[in-house]
Amino acid sequence: MKRWNQEPVQAVVRPVAGKYLQTRVYPDRTPVDVTVGMGEDWTPLACKEVWGKAVKAVLEQELDSCLFDLTEAAKLGEAGLFAALEGVYGGAYKLKFALSGRCEPELVCYAGGEGWTDAALEKAVVLARGILQARNLINLPANLLTPLDFAAALTDMARGLPVEVQVYDRAQLERLGLNALLAVGTASGNDPCLTVLRYTGAPDSRERLGYVGKGVTCDTGGYCLKPGKSMEGMKGDMAGGAAVAAAVCALAKNSVPVNVTAVIPACENRISNRSLLPGDVITGLSGQTIEVLNTDAEGRLILSDALTWAVRQEHATRLVDVATLTGAIYAMLGHVAAGVMANDDAWYTCLETAAARSGERYWRMPAFPEYEKLIDSDLADVRNTSKDGCGAITAGLFLKRFVEERPWLHLDIAGTADSKSPIWQHQVGGANGAAVPTLYHLAAGLEHR
Repeated sequence: MKRWNQEPVQAVVRPVAGKYLQTRVYPDRTPVDVTVGMGEDWTPLACKEVWGKAVKAVLEQELDSCLFDLTEAAKLGEAGLFAALEGVYGGAYKLKFALSGRCEPELVCYAGGEGWTDAALEKAVVLARGILQARNLINLPANLLTPLDFAAALTDMARGLPVEVQVYDRAQLERLGLNALLAVGTASGNDPCLTVLRYTGAPDSRERLGYVGKGVTCDTGGYCLKPGKSMEGMKGDMAGGAAVAAAVCALAKNSVPVNVTAVIPACENRISNRSLLPGDVITGLSGQTIEVLNTDAEGRLILSDALTWAVRQEHATRLVDVATLTGAIYAMLGHVAAGVMANDDAWYTCLETAAARSGERYWRMPAFPEYEKLIDSDLADVRNTSKDGCGAITAGLFLKRFVEERPWLHLDIAGTADSKSPIWQHQVGGANGAAVPTLYHLAAGLEHR
């Protein structure tokens, strides 16, 4: 999208006062006039929905170009502009883009109106494209995105940006001691790997934010085999990894003055004669022993090594892990909100601020000490499943044991990462690019702290 400079367009879109999302199309006018009602609560989420609804209305008219008046979006400040562009790009997205890597809508888009600058528009486009890059990766089938393919795609995403990328292959993982990642990944004929993206936008700062994203590109459940219907969407079990990488690349492209490292452990969880068995005990990079009682609770295993890596090798001072981790969080919150655990109230408040800007929804889970007892193991330091329910909570508390007292947030996006039917108008079904905008705003907010 670029600023309109009197080029002829086939449609003009304007948000107007009126019933929320009520859309009117006047096809007899030249250009075609499209209006969408803003409702009474004009927030970033409403802004995303209005623009998502608008671009869908234009596409239904089979038009080739459109001018989007961003005046009302600009009244919400930079957050409104970011939301509007996410709405346009998100609402115009098509699943077939995943195979081609396309990120632009299938029509020429122009930005008009008042209250915004070209620089702000360019930044908003960067984030909108980043969200679609994540969607494309998540929507790829597992046979086209093995762990090493994923690493290559992330390397391509960062190409030309001030981001250092390092991919650690299986031999290096063995030498370095990432045994939890290896325990899951060696069951597959496609080797596991660890991808690290380092962006240093504030070289004089001692702060470094560590983003850790789950990268399971194929999850059968291992010997705790999933039912067939549950396996269908497991190509997207790397949505957390795609999200953290996309956020870091957007921060770098927009030259946000913060230091952020993304750590993405990638593997496939399959069945072979080398697979983990229920009851096995492994020793991860942290040195803690883990009793594996469910091989389908593999995400927390690979994240435990990645969190340890972020602390000890990348010297992260704050942590966020992002993962499609538990069916339990979907059972509680559906596709509407992601679950959060936090060990630091101030850091959680930063997330709330970022979510208010992104328009995404998060819900904090309790972390009472009584829940900790549910993952105590009689045989090892910790067990990878709960003794008695509370699966989403105990999964987060498992990860907490590997953060080494750093301020930490755990985002379980198992429900929000994708949806068969759109919940909001900036979605189209399939992957949603969940957490990318919130991670971006979370890091950008550190600039002012």
